[in-house]
Amino acid sequence: MPSFDIVSEFDRHEAANAVDQANREVGSRFDFKGVDASYTLEGESVALEAEVDFQLKQMLDVLRARLIARGIDARCMEEKDPVLSGVKARQEVALKQGLDAAQTKDIVKRIKASKLKVQAQIQGEKVRVTGKKRDDLQSVMALLRGEEGPDLPLQFDNFRD
Repeated sequence: MPSFDIVSEFDRHEAANAVDQANREVGSRFDFKGVDASYTLEGESVALEAEVDFQLKQMLDVLRARLIARGIDARCMEEKDPVLSGVKARQEVALKQGLDAAQTKDIVKRIKASKLKVQAQIQGEKVRVTGKKRDDLQSVMALLRGEEGPDLPLQFDNFRD
């Protein structure tokens, strides 16, 4: 029977490349000349450091653009509040991956509400969808990508025919 998995993950190597590109771009931009601004990748979070908070907003836009260019969905970014001290401004951006229990239950509920002839099973941090027809599985993918789908960065892996 055809099946596929619904997951939410990103490529860590591409995230590291995006952070490196963002560092280079901030270093070469005219509005950041003479400013001590940098990005640091620490596990699954990125630390932004600049002199004032409006520069953090600009750096956030640069990081978002670099992540999107590298194929990482911007919805995986969870921005924390900036911490402003006398000379420095810091902000953490967590890169979320994996589906928690509430999100997987919501995805299964949306699939069942669509009345398609498929079965959805929660398997840890992913949801496996099986059905008799390939067209039904593609309808589930379209449903989750569309307006009615959850506001999560979802990928569809392990498609078996």
